[in-house]
Amino acid sequence: MIRDAYLAAADIATTLLGTPRLAERWARPSALRGYSTGGVARHLANQITRTAELLDAPPGRTAIGVLAHFTGSAWVTTGADSEDNVDIRSRSERAAAATTAGRLVIEVDAALTELRRTVPAQPVGRVVDLGEWGLTVDDFLLTRLMELVVHTDDLAVSLDLPTPEMPAAATELTIDLLTRIAAWRHGSLAVVRALSRRERAPETITAL
Repeated sequence: MIRDAYLAAADIATTLLGTPRLAERWARPSALRGYSTGGVARHLANQITRTAELLDAPPGRTAIGVLAHFTGSAWVTTGADSEDNVDIRSRSERAAAATTAGRLVIEVDAALTELRRTVPAQPVGRVVDLGEWGLTVDDFLLTRLMELVVHTDDLAVSLDLPTPEMPAAATELTIDLLTRIAAWRHGSLAVVRALSRRERAPETITAL
């Protein structure tokens, strides 16, 4: 389910990255503070191109849980102006400055072609090496799926285009993961109240 959902979401993201409007708005500010539209596009594309690179690399030895992957990452809770998040934006902006919309979609198309072959063939126990830790291949693809769903919306809004509809499995898996992160950040009761009781809902239950 996760693998099919990831590939379907990657296909939709790739189509959006191929819109001619991206080249026209590449250097303009995006819907995300601190990002150009090209920077958001590059970050979205990374969820495909970097995934292909990591799956082609030697496997890791041990894996942590998918929630621990987020709870152990400083960028999740430190805010948009933290050093970690500024570094993420800076890397995306530098990478965007080094390419064009046309070259980016060629790169993404090639990576997606490779992923259609390699993702279904991954052994269930394969560990993707992320440096400080690893994730099982399906947990890793779940994290990339969430990024694809979230940043496809970011890019579509930045381009003043309707956000493409993702497959139900992709959105359901993303919502489940974001809810788990939100419950870790704000507590389960806060999430329950936000979803069920307007009069007692907290100001935010944002996961990221």
